[in-house]
This record gives sequence, C-alpha cells and structure tokens, in this order.
Amino acid sequence: MKLDVVGKSVIRVDAHAKVSGKALYPQDIYLDNMAYGKTVRSTRPHANIKVDISEAEKVDGVVKVFTYKDVPKENIHGVVLRDHEVFASKKVIRVGEPIALVVGETERACEEGYKKVKVEYEDIPAVFDPVEAMKEDAPRVHEDSNIIFHYKLKSGDIEEGKKKSRYIVENTYTVPMVEHAFLQPEAGVGYIEEDGTVTVVVATQYPHYDREEVAINLGLPEEKVKIINANVGGAFGGREDISLQIHLGIAAYTLQRPVKIIFSREESFLGHAKRHPMIMKYKTGADENGMLQYMEAEIIGDSGAHCSWAINVLRKAGVHATGPYVIPNVKVDALAVYTNNPYTGAMRGFGATQVPIAYEQQMDALAEKLGMSPIEFRMKNILRKGLATATGQVMTDSVPIDKCIEAVDENFKFTESWIV
Repeated sequence: MKLDVVGKSVIRVDAHAKVSGKALYPQDIYLDNMAYGKTVRSTRPHANIKVDISEAEKVDGVVKVFTYKDVPKENIHGVVLRDHEVFASKKVIRVGEPIALVVGETERACEEGYKKVKVEYEDIPAVFDPVEAMKEDAPRVHEDSNIIFHYKLKSGDIEEGKKKSRYIVENTYTVPMVEHAFLQPEAGVGYIEEDGTVTVVVATQYPHYDREEVAINLGLPEEKVKIINANVGGAFGGREDISLQIHLGIAAYTLQRPVKIIFSREESFLGHAKRHPMIMKYKTGADENGMLQYMEAEIIGDSGAHCSWAINVLRKAGVHATGPYVIPNVKVDALAVYTNNPYTGAMRGFGATQVPIAYEQQMDALAEKLGMSPIEFRMKNILRKGLATATGQVMTDSVPIDKCIEAVDENFKFTESWIV
C-alpha cells in the first residue's frame, strides 16, 4: 500500500501563512460599520450585585450596554453542566464573572463606558478550599451540593493487599492551578449575513458546541447560526469553553451590525478555564520482594465556580491513578468540587497529567524503603502485554514501558548513580 503522508515530512497547509505573518486571526478582521465591545467583570468572588448602567449609556460613542436582561432567550450555558450565566443576574460566584458588555463606536468609547458601569457588591461567605467546600455547612457556590462528581474505582481486596504489604508509604501531594498562557488572547467578530444568519468568527476548539450554545441563547435554530474558526494562536484546552462567542452573537444580532471584542492578557487570565489544582492522598504497599500489593487514593479536584469538563477530568484522574503499574488491590475516590476560585477545565492531559506527580513519588518512596533501585522497582511492577490495569483493561498491543525505562536509564545512568 502506498502511503502519501505516513513516514514522510509533509508541510502543513497553514505553515507558510503563519510563519510569514499572513495568517488571519480574529483580531485582524475589520468590517464596515464595526462596533467594539468590552466586558465588565466581577472583582469579587462571591457577592450579591446591583448593576447601574445609566451613566455608561450616556457616554458619547456608547451604542448599548448589555446585561442579563438583554439575553434573548436563556441566560445560561456550559459544555457539560449549564452552570454559567451569560451575564451575572443576581450574584457573582468568582472573580472575572461577566456582568455587562459595553458596545461602542470605538475602543475608546468602550473604555469610557466601562468606567461608568456601577456595580454594587454585597459580599457573602465564600469558600476557596475544596476540602472545606465538601463540608455540609460550607457556603454553596450554586444551589445544590458543592460536590459535582464522585468517581469510584474498586479492584481486588484492599484489606488483603494490606496484609501482604511489608512496606507501606502514605503521602499527600498537591498540584497548583495552571494557566494555558497561549500566545493569542481571545478575540472575535460577530456579524449578520444577508440572509439573517448570525455569524461569529473566533479561534475555538469546539465550533459545533459554540454554534449550539449561541443558538440556544439567541433563541434561533442552529441553521441560523454560523461559527467560523479562524487561525488559532494556541489553545491546549483553554478554548473549549465559551468565552466571548455568545456575547458577540447577542451584540451583533441585537444591533444588526458587526461587533469586535479583543481580550487583554489580563482579561484572558480572568476569562477562561485553568488546569485543575488537585489534592492527592495516596497509600501504597509492596511486599518484601518489591511487588506492589495495594493502593488507596483520594483525589480532590478544585473545579472553581463552574463545572466545565470537571466530570471528565476527575474521571480520567481516577482511571489513571495507578499509572503504568500492575496493582492487584485498588480503591480510588476522585471528586470534583465547586469553590469560588477561578473555574477549571480542560488542559493538556485531561486529569491524567496531575496524578503522575503522586504515583511516581510513591514508587520512589517504596523503592527507598526496600533498599532497591527505583529502576529495578519499576521494572518489577510495570504493565506488560497480557497484564491488566486496575480498571480491567488488558494490554493486548504495544506496551513498550520497559524499553522506555531502559533507554532512559542507559542515557541518564540512574541505576549507576543509585549504586554510588
């Protein structure tokens, strides 16, 4: 069979345009009669609000100030759970929550109108620690429990595993929130086509979801909404949630003219999801021969004020909690929890990125207790063809973990340094 691409160096279709600077990004688009938008965002993590836009609307050059009252249909959205408001109506639940959109003839008019929007805050108790948020008496971020999701995994007999373990290590590991910091901050243009179709040009990872959500909020059939995905200046998961798509759709639809929004870097930090911070409590045991016998793990993911992809992320974290190791007796609890922190969601690895910090350090700690090289300990316990993960998945194809470890050891001489 002739392969045209596999095994060959192929120039990407967009490569020349990007390296030459000719590629068109959303902020590069200018249309006749285009207005500009700037979002007013919450400066408090949890507060009841009253919004006064009367002075902002008087500013010369301000076309309109949008609030939740101007959303044509439903004021909610979200990729898995619809727990975002397009514009905060009665209260804000995180710093950065959108409250109003100022649309002006110029960016300067937007800036002046932005300064005139008055938001009166009545602070209410907030919660920033996911462990505290799980308690019955914790402030509620939304109406129901702060626990969004609980993934449970059980395999084998934990008590039997403990009996067979001569060495046990128990540790708690934490990983922080991480910002995507992509090169291109969020930007987009909304406009109306001749047949009345609402079109939004944006750099996004999910144009099909964007279309669905914009249509719902506008109260239009999906065929009357179009999302054009422009060049994407980096994403890594950070463009999987709605940022400015709905705001652009509403503004263009209401005003019947093009509207552009460009986030500053600061607003980009405030506006999109981050990688989940996690607290990972691990207990791992091995017998006198260095064979793993059991593992217990509790993984708590801080979802911040919104769910985003937390259900998928914490499920993945739970599934991957044992790493590439054969452990016969396993118990995992992975929880996604609301707090009043910035919201978290997709970022490269989708929950499988955080847990190696925990399980790999557990392997090192056990190897140390056994007086065994970390390389030797791993080689005893890694998954190989024909063996199964804690979820019951049998490795039937390529499982080159041993070759990878051997190559690393050969190049970095871990075994020799350990002996010395």
